Amino acid sequence: MKRIAALILALSLSPLTQAADSFKVCWSIYVGWMPWAYGAEQGIVKKWGDKYGIDIEVVQINDYIESINQYSAGEFDACTMTNMDALTIPAAGGVDSTALVVGDFSNGNDGIVLKGKSSVADLKGQNVNLVELSVSHYLLARALESEGMSEKDLTVVNTSDADMVAVYGTDDVTAVSTWNPLLSEIESMPNSTKVFDSSKIPGEIIDLLVINTETLKANPKLGKALVGAWYEIMGNMSSEGDMGVSAKTYMAEASGTDLAGYEAQLASTEMFYTPADALSLTNSEKLVSTMENVSKFSFKHGLLGDGAPDAGYIGIEMPAGTFGDASNVKFRFDPTYMQMAADGKL
Repeated sequence: MKRIAALILALSLSPLTQAADSFKVCWSIYVGWMPWAYGAEQGIVKKWGDKYGIDIEVVQINDYIESINQYSAGEFDACTMTNMDALTIPAAGGVDSTALVVGDFSNGNDGIVLKGKSSVADLKGQNVNLVELSVSHYLLARALESEGMSEKDLTVVNTSDADMVAVYGTDDVTAVSTWNPLLSEIESMPNSTKVFDSSKIPGEIIDLLVINTETLKANPKLGKALVGAWYEIMGNMSSEGDMGVSAKTYMAEASGTDLAGYEAQLASTEMFYTPADALSLTNSEKLVSTMENVSKFSFKHGLLGDGAPDAGYIGIEMPAGTFGDASNVKFRFDPTYMQMAADGKL
């Protein structure tokens, strides 16, 4: 109900169309989004904001879906989220949104864990706890497809990511679909087996920084500052020696693990440390096919809105083409600012 209420509120809000000098960005704990915590604490975000004469506040939200709801309701100008959630929450709610930073894709960081069982087939008849209608739900559907099963073979139990570890620790919960660092913690519990993960569907779960399109149009300096800060952070994080260790150690501790644990999560993440790497995916035809698949899943689950007649109801604009209704584009992958970073023009 909280999610639906936020979407109704989002529909009633006017787009943020005027230039401003103060902005808010929110993020939640995930291996690919911890760099924002580091960038804020180290003053990198502030440095880039100062360069363009703006103030950027970076805020952590403990509940992932709630962070997207708050962004959709206009409380934040930008927010970290996946490609599917960007489509099904803000875009489906009428909030025109742009993927400003394509940060990585999950290559094992999202997974399904069973207690006392060892295969996807063992999901049959079970309750599966997950953040309903999120990428964890998408992952579950893809896993079931791999075994010729469907969601009719089990029961989905909606569970906040903030509660996932505690819930799995109870006797009644025997199956979860979730993401790191929660996934690693749950998988390490006794009698637990990861039976499927996102490495089986590489490039389909993409982690982004999404920004309100109208806000970006009115404030290109915000796009420049955020992208500039991101790639400075990426440079620190990927550097050899003390700087890289220090950056990743901070990110590890801020996400509740240690350096070894964080590096294990990075090993199952295809991080785009350079803008060229990010542009390779953003500009690809594969992105178009991926978003078509995501749109079809979303339509099947009623995530594109009650009035959506088909999977192409919401237009998704990408460099290699537009999927869906070009007259109803609400989600965009804009390579402009990442290209500026690649060209050294920020």
